[in-house]
Amino acid sequence: MDPHLPQSRERSRFEPSADSVVFVVDDDDAVREGLQNLLTSADFLVRTFSNADDFLASAHVESPGCLVLDVHLPHLNGLELQTRLAARGDLLPIIFLTGIGDIPMTVQAMKAGAVDFFTKPFQPAELLTAVRRAIEHSRKARNCLAELVELQCRYATLTPRERAVMDEVASGKLNKQIAHDFGTKEFTVKEQRAKMMEKMQVASVAELVKVAVRLGNR
Repeated sequence: MDPHLPQSRERSRFEPSADSVVFVVDDDDAVREGLQNLLTSADFLVRTFSNADDFLASAHVESPGCLVLDVHLPHLNGLELQTRLAARGDLLPIIFLTGIGDIPMTVQAMKAGAVDFFTKPFQPAELLTAVRRAIEHSRKARNCLAELVELQCRYATLTPRERAVMDEVASGKLNKQIAHDFGTKEFTVKEQRAKMMEKMQVASVAELVKVAVRLGNR
């Protein structure tokens, strides 16, 4: 067990979900083992890697989770791995660990989206709380992404005219105003509007505006 890594059998006050996983990337065997023991003792599912390259090659994130990442790694360091993950749109929250961390490094990591940063030695309970918080952040982010994908799928079912009607309705125009803009009858717009609302699964203009904002149409 690494002397910089505190030992604890203390359980997190949170109950981790069975569908979440904590990834650990650290090139120190003792630290890696210590982190695995600590996290496993709190009932987290843990996967460990000795370097960033192995993590990138084999870690496929298909469920909520987080990454406990050492800053100083051979070849590809922790900050570089953070950049790689961001470039490929990975939603995995990162908790950084370092034995020689400095303020500029911390600022760089946090500005790039890290959820926490610990300098060894750290308090086990604090790390466990940070991990749980990161996993909850991951779960919310994944839910938001799933909701957005669902909205995009609904939007894809609209005809070009229905999309145009949606834009007009979301901008606050009435049926007769839209009919005037399109050079068509108000009754036709009313039918197109009803079909559009049904396909988008919204029951009010307020809901439609929220959907349009999520889709970037407003």
